[in-house]
Amino acid sequence: MNSAMDDMNLIQQAQRHHLVVRELGEEIDLEIGPGDDDPAFAQNPLIGVQARESSAEEHDDNKQTVASQPPSEDQDMSKTQQVKRKKKVVKRWREEWADTYKWAYVDVKDGSARIFCSVCREYGRKHRRNPYGNEGSRNMQMSALEEHNNSLLHKEALRLQIASKDKIIVEKPIYVKALMSKTAGSIVESALKRDPHEPEFLQSVQEVVHALERVISKNSSYVNTMERLLEPERTIIFRVPWIDDRGETHVNRGFRVVFNQTLGPCRGGLRFHSSMNLGIAKFLSFEQTLKNALSPYRLGGSSGGTDFDPSGKTDSEIMRFCQSFMNELYRYLGPDKDLPSEEIGVGTREMGYLYGQYRRLAGHSQGSFTGPRVNWSGSSLRTEATGYGLVFFAQLILADMNKELKGLRCVVSGFGKIAMHVLEKLIVYGALPITVSDSKGYLVDEDGFDFMKISFLRDIKAQQRSLRDYSKTYARSKYYDQAKPWNERCDVAFPCASQNELDQSDAVNLVNSGCHIVIEGSNMPCTPEAVDVLRKANVLVAPSIATGVGGVVAGELELKECNLNWSTEEFESKLQEAMKQTYQRVLKAATDFGYQKESPEALAHGAIISAFLTIANSMAEQGCV
Repeated sequence: MNSAMDDMNLIQQAQRHHLVVRELGEEIDLEIGPGDDDPAFAQNPLIGVQARESSAEEHDDNKQTVASQPPSEDQDMSKTQQVKRKKKVVKRWREEWADTYKWAYVDVKDGSARIFCSVCREYGRKHRRNPYGNEGSRNMQMSALEEHNNSLLHKEALRLQIASKDKIIVEKPIYVKALMSKTAGSIVESALKRDPHEPEFLQSVQEVVHALERVISKNSSYVNTMERLLEPERTIIFRVPWIDDRGETHVNRGFRVVFNQTLGPCRGGLRFHSSMNLGIAKFLSFEQTLKNALSPYRLGGSSGGTDFDPSGKTDSEIMRFCQSFMNELYRYLGPDKDLPSEEIGVGTREMGYLYGQYRRLAGHSQGSFTGPRVNWSGSSLRTEATGYGLVFFAQLILADMNKELKGLRCVVSGFGKIAMHVLEKLIVYGALPITVSDSKGYLVDEDGFDFMKISFLRDIKAQQRSLRDYSKTYARSKYYDQAKPWNERCDVAFPCASQNELDQSDAVNLVNSGCHIVIEGSNMPCTPEAVDVLRKANVLVAPSIATGVGGVVAGELELKECNLNWSTEEFESKLQEAMKQTYQRVLKAATDFGYQKESPEALAHGAIISAFLTIANSMAEQGCV
């Protein structure tokens, strides 16, 4: 009898695992009940798993397997640790446990570690699972998993996984807007099924479809037009091999997405950045298509780039990479096809190398790329045009409010060409720009920047020094590590860094800091959650597809009228007129579909409506092509 009891105790001990962790200076013994660490469950795909009871035969097999294993040291020590406090995890979850399950991960929320669902990235009553005791059994876990499948966000994320052959959990959550008509929702659903692993592109699509709900409700034929528009005309992915200065061979991936050529030849940027992928290339190309449609010219939209990071590379390495990149891309370029322009990671140096190789391979010098001509001929304000255009657009908005930029506190993010030229023009109009930022933090100067300080900032950037060095010279300034400038008191904000740089918490900070207008400088700088916060707070958001038209205008003036040497005053006059026309077109489209001029949605929706109708009408004229 005693022998049988010892065997039973041994089995029970083997079926309970002990995990000792240190919390607030004391050791806590966490018990995991039977079934919690079933290795088969960790390997099962999330979709299509049906909860079922284990058969008696399986149960006996498990018993035999466990009983045949010798007791581990942890199990022996557990007998001597009964005096330690045992804790059944309800509020705090351990990564050591959660990492074994594909549907769960641990993150800190409001100062507490919580377990999140990997599908919908949410936590709460319907997402909480206790892996210890009876609630941790496999069947209970699967029941809890099925229980929370009632939220729209979760259902859409679930649909993404079903659409994927491998049922891979999407790394980035897809924010699905709830207030959509059934017709508009079908367009988004189709995009979700077709491109489930391209969150940036899907985000852009949702924003556009949301703005077009009233247009689609008035003309159902636009549904088919929109579905055709959302599929790029041409997508090019290619290998870019290159050799560094040490003679080592590297390979990167190149992209060029020609989204729509209905209005004419394409124009669009090239981005050199390690995060570049197909989804980002499609999103940039889609945004560029709408932006070009708003310009005074008939242009199609394209974009592209590579996951090559030029930072830290020598001039010769960048030259060799650009030449290899152009060896593949040149056959798709031309003045009547597609011409690239500058984007993140691509400046005058890179554009010069790219154009030189293009000219050599194409055998002619037609179709100069926008950007490098700054040092050759034509306008001298090509690189300034986008940044200046943002300020001109802000001035037009304020003029309608009987206000002006003079004396307004302005927060600017980014430290590139656009951000620096925004600072310049803000100073000219008497505004008080107080911030710039980089990937590591932001710099604030309470006295505001002036031209001398901007010159100093340019020196810092040219010498690849940190923005922290600015504070060593100007005592009234301060650099904040791992922070964004959106909590600084301001009247107008200019996000000019990258996509999705302004999230929900940043939007709340902007509202609390007194911001009334957001002028988007980078492509899609606000997350959908941030957009919702800003609109509910009646903050006016000027979309990048309208505010960025200045760069398109300057590029076309440079290409088409390069034999004319514009003076600075003449060029700025043409740029201001183009921005005024764009602003008026946007407002007219908004009012035509019932959006009041003062509405926070007027500019964003009006810009999309105007651009879409321009493209859609041309698509209808040209037939199914």
